[in-house]
Amino acid sequence: MNDERYARGWAKLKEVDGQAGENVIESLKDIAPDFARLIIEFPFGDIYSRPGLDLKVRELAVVAALTAMGNAAPQLKVHIHGARNVGCTPQEIVEVIMQMAVYAGFPAALNGLFAAKEIFSHEAPA
Repeated sequence: MNDERYARGWAKLKEVDGQAGENVIESLKDIAPDFARLIIEFPFGDIYSRPGLDLKVRELAVVAALTAMGNAAPQLKVHIHGARNVGCTPQEIVEVIMQMAVYAGFPAALNGLFAAKEIFSHEAPA
């Protein structure tokens, strides 16, 4: 067990996804705690912690990928929240989701836009 990797991943998960990410990890504790640890260590401890991209770019890439997948609405919502949490504007998120219509089709983009609308509706007014 690499405690440094876990600590780095946990800190990055909290920085990016905040409570939404913590909720995902918590929801896995009774069925797959080892999988929860893998999520903390690999994506967040190894990949998100790399210096090559800032967190806004990383989250926009994740929003694009999950939108294009078309079958990951719960994860997309967590990462739309994460994108907002690291400073992405609603307009940036909407634009990247709309861009996916070209590559993943209109249904995937529509589903992504509706996920974004749901997340945005829970935010405090500016």
